[in-house]
Amino acid sequence: MFVDRAKITIKSGKGGDGCVSFRREPFVPEGGPDGGDGGKGGDIVFVADNNMRTLMDFRYKRKYEAENGQNGMKKKRFGKNGEDLVIKVPAGTLIIDDESGLVMKDLVKPGETFVAAKGGKGGKGNVNFKTSTRQAPNFAEAGGFAKERVVTLEMKLIADVGLVGFPNVGKSTLLSVSTRANPKIANYHFTTITPNLGVVEIFDNGFVMADIAGIIEGAHEGAGLGHEFLKHIERTKLLIHVIDVSGSEGRNPIDDFEKINRELELYSPKLALKPQIVAANKIDMVDEEGEDYLKFKAYIEEKGIKVFPVSAPINVGVHELLAEAAAQLQEIASQPVEEEEYEYYDMACDDIDPDYRKIEIEKDGDVYVLSGKQLLKIFNSTNFNDSGSIRYLYKYIEKNGAVEKMKEMGLEEGDIIRIEDYELEYFDEF
Repeated sequence: MFVDRAKITIKSGKGGDGCVSFRREPFVPEGGPDGGDGGKGGDIVFVADNNMRTLMDFRYKRKYEAENGQNGMKKKRFGKNGEDLVIKVPAGTLIIDDESGLVMKDLVKPGETFVAAKGGKGGKGNVNFKTSTRQAPNFAEAGGFAKERVVTLEMKLIADVGLVGFPNVGKSTLLSVSTRANPKIANYHFTTITPNLGVVEIFDNGFVMADIAGIIEGAHEGAGLGHEFLKHIERTKLLIHVIDVSGSEGRNPIDDFEKINRELELYSPKLALKPQIVAANKIDMVDEEGEDYLKFKAYIEEKGIKVFPVSAPINVGVHELLAEAAAQLQEIASQPVEEEEYEYYDMACDDIDPDYRKIEIEKDGDVYVLSGKQLLKIFNSTNFNDSGSIRYLYKYIEKNGAVEKMKEMGLEEGDIIRIEDYELEYFDEF
């Protein structure tokens, strides 16, 4: 099954907690601190794999978590870093932040990597909190938080040549005789419901050709297979526009040509500017005079587009068509590549959070409830059996202006302050 879009949840590893430990040494208070730092949490890393052709794997597994960092240990031993989780995706996959809808990365080149969620930093052991006045710190720092986010993976085929045209004009047959691909072929509309890829080998060279599912009027608005497959044309360098010049479907070839190009332009003006070759297919079914075909050929050539009469089922004219495609691809290769334009997510936002030190205050009856990212980290680092550690927590709350704000809200001595599931009694002189 061809799957080109998937939504998954990714979570980096939490940083390991710092260790509270004391060495045994004469004449040193409690032996002196020797707790080591925690290890960094693992990152979530996406890598473009040229051997993958679909996002099928992500239909069955939707959550991916990296390894947490190890906690610090005594004797100043650091915890080991958590292993990164490497997620392979097909080359040509967009990684989109689901919350903002912005593109985080476009993984085009095989082997290209991208860190989508960084692991939390390791917490510091109690040896780091020793000062001239605090010789035996009985607390350590908790590890940094893991980063969890939902991302959408969207794959766009990476092909040199895209076959476009109405349903049942012979695109799949042309692909099958040009390459070793085996698309499903039959005489009814929408035989192709997934894009097919094949490699054309010609003149000791080769290029990748994709059969894009039949486009109909209104495709740019999502009609038929619409946006699902129009996006796969965006990365192609050259279009082969397959037209049924026999009129076997009761349509006019010139109208077909204009309608398909209009759909491409309405979806993206850049698509309409891609170089084209016209494959005038089913030439063997054209009447003997061939007046309609000659009118069509003259109309297309006036636009500066080359027309090649072909009959894909009996392999007539196919070699000449492919030779022209190879020649145009060589010419295109010498031109500078224009990068696709996206509105990108600013990854620096993950490292700089303006609300990280902000303390939120809510009242639950007579209880003042505090919350905040940095506050929670310090709270998780607090040893509630040690008055120095509790004082460190209180001083942080005070320095951030939370005590003054609570006083404005009516805080008095003896009132309860709650952080997570722990309650503190407030005194003016802590």
